[in-house]
Amino acid sequence: MRVLRRGDSGPDVADIRSLLVSLDLLPGAGTNGAHGESGAGHTNGAPDGADTVFDDQTEHAVRAFQQRRGLITDGVVGPATYRALRGSCYHLGSRPLAFLVSSPVHGDDVFSLQERLTELGYNAGRPDGHFGPQTERGLKNFQRDYGLTIDGICGPSTVRALRQLSPRARGGRPVFLREQEQVRQAGPRLRGKRIVIDPGHGGDDPGVEVGGVAERDIAWDLARRLEGRMKATGMEALISRGPTRSPSEIERAQFANDAGADLFLSLHSDGNSSPHAQGVASFHFGTGNGTTSTVGELLAGYIQRELAARTGLLDCRTHPRTWDIFTRTRCPAVRVEIGYLTNGQDRLRMSDPAFRDVVAEGLLISVKRLYLLGEGDQPTGTFTFADVLAHELAKAE
Repeated sequence: MRVLRRGDSGPDVADIRSLLVSLDLLPGAGTNGAHGESGAGHTNGAPDGADTVFDDQTEHAVRAFQQRRGLITDGVVGPATYRALRGSCYHLGSRPLAFLVSSPVHGDDVFSLQERLTELGYNAGRPDGHFGPQTERGLKNFQRDYGLTIDGICGPSTVRALRQLSPRARGGRPVFLREQEQVRQAGPRLRGKRIVIDPGHGGDDPGVEVGGVAERDIAWDLARRLEGRMKATGMEALISRGPTRSPSEIERAQFANDAGADLFLSLHSDGNSSPHAQGVASFHFGTGNGTTSTVGELLAGYIQRELAARTGLLDCRTHPRTWDIFTRTRCPAVRVEIGYLTNGQDRLRMSDPAFRDVVAEGLLISVKRLYLLGEGDQPTGTFTFADVLAHELAKAE
């Protein structure tokens, strides 16, 4: 579908508005109060045809939905927001669920299935609302153990069984505890760890561009500086795109999955209509209701503390999100927004190669802290690249 924003009109907008009404984010027909007592021929208290217009009220409702779902809160209905809106209409049992390569299934019902299987002790993968191969494996294991047809399809009989059984445990985050255990078992050394560095935008997409400084170019240069430092420690550092390409988020996530990455780190700078907006913020997978990537959250926290301490950038904290870059990667992922190019001071700093060296070192130290898990660590902002190399050599001996 086309991207929809305030001022657009037509049947696509009517579809969006009807979805928002079903979620109680817009008033439905008959609640107008000012246009007819029965509401016939009127919707949302507006004249005929207003239900096909993307007005201020619709934009406000879209923003409320995006904020609730951990999406970019811009009031624009793009592919990610539309998928989330459409998926919110489903509850477990409202349709059959299965792993379809050509037409992936996603929605709130998939999320409920993943959480239910997890509660029953089955590894259905990250509860992200996308029915993938890991969810299919978890479902088949459940069907096998409980004498159901092992077809990997969540139909009426499977839903009944899921609802009849008491979970082995409630609460906790077993999927993400597995992530943390994998980090522990990997050991403190960086050598052999595989990380995908993802410089934002690229090619014909400059990202934020102000005063001749483009986010695309800053991210690419920073990625190369980080790549060199990581390779010096023995890590396998892979860059998700070339200087002339701009893959989609799903393509970037697939690159990391195909590479068997241990971590995924996406590098961006930000922009805002206000020139006063400034600072650094980090994002990780999380729904905002307690479901979050343990390792992603840990790494995002390390990055925030390191970069704020080393650069003097304003600490804009860490935030859970459900962006495609998080839901489609199988490994823990973090996206960092380093500076606002629309802020004169931040832009000046990010334009300085020496400053980008400081950022690259802070990112490397953050990854090292993740694998140290608090053992033999040093105060924030004091660990150096030389310290990392010495630690790697000491472990090798």
